[in-house]
This record gives sequence, structure tokens and C-alpha cells, in this order.
Amino acid sequence: MSVSPVKRQKMESALDQLKHYTTVVADTGDFNAIDEYKPLDATTNPSLILAAAQMPVYQKLVDDAVAYGQKLGGSEEQQIKNASDKLFVLFGSEILKRIPGRVSTEVDARLSFDKEGMIQRARRLIDLYKEAGIGKDRILIKLSSTWEGIQAGKVLEAEYGIHCNMTLLFSFAQAVACAEAGVTLISPFVGRILDWYVANGDKKTYEGSEDPGVKSVTKIYNYYKKFGYKTIVMGASFRNTGQIRALTGCDYLTISPKLLAELSKEHVKLTPTLSVNEAQACDLEKIHLDEKAFRWHHNEDQMAVEKLSDGIRKFAADAVKLDRMLKERMFGTENGK
Repeated sequence: MSVSPVKRQKMESALDQLKHYTTVVADTGDFNAIDEYKPLDATTNPSLILAAAQMPVYQKLVDDAVAYGQKLGGSEEQQIKNASDKLFVLFGSEILKRIPGRVSTEVDARLSFDKEGMIQRARRLIDLYKEAGIGKDRILIKLSSTWEGIQAGKVLEAEYGIHCNMTLLFSFAQAVACAEAGVTLISPFVGRILDWYVANGDKKTYEGSEDPGVKSVTKIYNYYKKFGYKTIVMGASFRNTGQIRALTGCDYLTISPKLLAELSKEHVKLTPTLSVNEAQACDLEKIHLDEKAFRWHHNEDQMAVEKLSDGIRKFAADAVKLDRMLKERMFGTENGK
């Protein structure tokens, strides 16, 4: 049944309705998109920062990061690393001027299997934010949801009071381990789960609650709420607005500018599909995962194993591209090749 033009004008957009039930987060490094859609929080990753750093409008930030790396000195590798960290923090600092909440800043994916390396890099990013006058309460440090990443998150939360956002999360085992580690937030990747099932199965289209990515996040949400875990569930990596609408009521949803624009133009009635009351009534059983159990259960999920390794490789590849770009700026095109 179509909505009349008069009623459509009175009805809030799907985006505005969503904000009543779910905290909306902008998945972007583009300040203009943040200004336009006014999310509470924002998330970034190496791919988003790489894309933004190549836009003419953001060259001042790149120049400042390069100058910072050169000022600290050291080997070429150390200068590039310092410039890269500074660039992430400069983008995060600018984003924080535009939102009331927190920004997520990601630790280099090349450290995904190095617990101590992730802890040191996370603390370094927090120190850089502190130098910029920004407290750690406004930052979420993003870590890959490997066993090492989850344990790094546990240490950062418990010993340093640094809030973590566990990313590249595809399996229920990863979600359980993150909850037991007491991390602040997880980012299960809805769209990439769908991608895998479309590529590897006979079914090519899924609707609403039947979408495998939606089903994964729903199970995780219900488990967390049933057993009283405080870790926030933030659905991420969406392919269409139907996935987003099907997760109305989830704690947080991080959404790309393209899909935020589509939601702002949609005028359909949204009702929560996830709720604490329904979660507490579900029949899930509580489980505990030590390292051996985690590795076994995660390994049993072929989709999760393949998407986690693929995600790490892609983020690492973009980190290499960003390093190369910074190297060319810092040491000349000839040396940067």
C-alpha cells in the first residue's frame, strides 16, 4: 500500500525513526557526510582513511602528519609509522569536532596476531589523542577479532581503561570471547557474511531476517542481552537498507554515507526487531571459551575463517598503500616507489 504525499511529509524518514531505537554511527572518514547525517559516533578504518587521504580537501591533514613524522626523526620506517599514526589521529580529532560521541580508530591490521604489538600501538594512539587535548573516553580503539586481538582488548580495557571496538567479527565464537574479555564494543560484519553465502551457495538473494548476516547479529545480540553482558553490539558492513531495517533495535549500527542517504529518503514504518525482553526469553545456552575452545569453534565456521583472514589481508594491503603514499610525500617519489 502506497503512502500519500501528505502522510509521507508527516512521517519521519527511516533514518530518523531508526535513531529512536538504535544509536546511528557514521562509517566514514569524510567530514561532510558526518555534518550532513549527524550521527552520535563515527568509525574509521585503514581503507576509509586511505580513500579520504587522497581527496584534495584533506591534504592539509596529510601534510601535517608528514611534518610530524619528519620532526620526530628516526629511520624511514619509524617516520612513516609515526606519520601514519598521526594521520589517523588527525582525522579522528576532526571527526570529534563534528559528533557528540566517540570515534573509532584502528590499530594496524598487520599486528593482528601480535598481542603486545597491538597493546603498544593502541597506547601510542591514545597518547597522540591526549597530546591533541582529547581524552580516552572519546576514543574506541579498533582491533581485529583474532584470539590475540581479543586478549589485547582485555588488557587494554582492564589495565589501561582504554575502550576497544573489536572489528572483523564473523563467528559466534569471536562474539563470545569478546564478551568474556569485557571489551566495550563489537562490530559484527553483516554485509561480508552475506557476500560469502551468496558467493558460496545456491541462494543469491535474502530478505530481512533470513539474511545470514542479520541472523548472525541477531543471535549475538540475544546472547549478550540474555546473559547480561555489557559489551555493545554494533552491526557493521551493510550492503542494503533492508539489512539495516531488519536490525532495528540493535545497540548501535554503523552505516556508510551512501546507505545513510538512502535511509533519509525512505518513508516506511520501522518497528524494533531486536529487544532485550525477547532476548532474555530466547533458549540460548551460556558457554565459556578458553583459547583451545575458541580456536576450534571458530575454525568450524568456514565462512568466518575465510572472511576474517580476507579482511585482515585487505586492511593490511590498504595500510601498505597508505605507507607508500606517505613515503612518497616524505622522501620523494623516486624513493617512494
